[in-house]
Amino acid sequence: MTKRVLLGGVLAGVVMFLWGAVSHMALGLGDAGIQSLPSEEKVLGTMRENIKDGGFYFFPGEPEGMKSENKDQRDAATKAWTEKFKQGPHGILIYHPEGTEPMSPGQLLIQLVTDIAVALVVAFLLGQVAGAMKCFTGRVVFAGSIGLITGLAILVPYWNWYGYPANFTIANMVDQVIGFSLGGLVLAAIV
Repeated sequence: MTKRVLLGGVLAGVVMFLWGAVSHMALGLGDAGIQSLPSEEKVLGTMRENIKDGGFYFFPGEPEGMKSENKDQRDAATKAWTEKFKQGPHGILIYHPEGTEPMSPGQLLIQLVTDIAVALVVAFLLGQVAGAMKCFTGRVVFAGSIGLITGLAILVPYWNWYGYPANFTIANMVDQVIGFSLGGLVLAAIV
């Protein structure tokens, strides 16, 4: 069973990687809800001038007083931050001040290795329950359900807490379910 799990996991990971290429490059599922910045050159110029370090930024940021040991200072800082948040704008920014190659070979390799690792986990789980799942379709649905779980566990909270666009969230959940189901077709045949 171990050889079948390993072989199935690697092949399913490759299938998931290939699906990712189709879903993002041909179908545009990965780009749903993503927009270009209005007045991009002005905004980028301001960012270059003012943000020197790359990172994951949340704005408005928490003022220093929110972590104060003094309750009055903490309460006042929290109230001021809450009002600033309500007034807007608010959001997140993943920022890299340095340029880089889009879709570099290194990024593609990391994605392939990640897809294979994920598929190996699904293959292992399927191997644990395969005796109880005699039906080919049931095994595929099992794998696809894991894709749904990942979407519900990760994408929905990002929509809820960080304001990711609903169409981005839905498109990427569909992408996950299809990718895991396609990997599941391979696993159902081999594991």
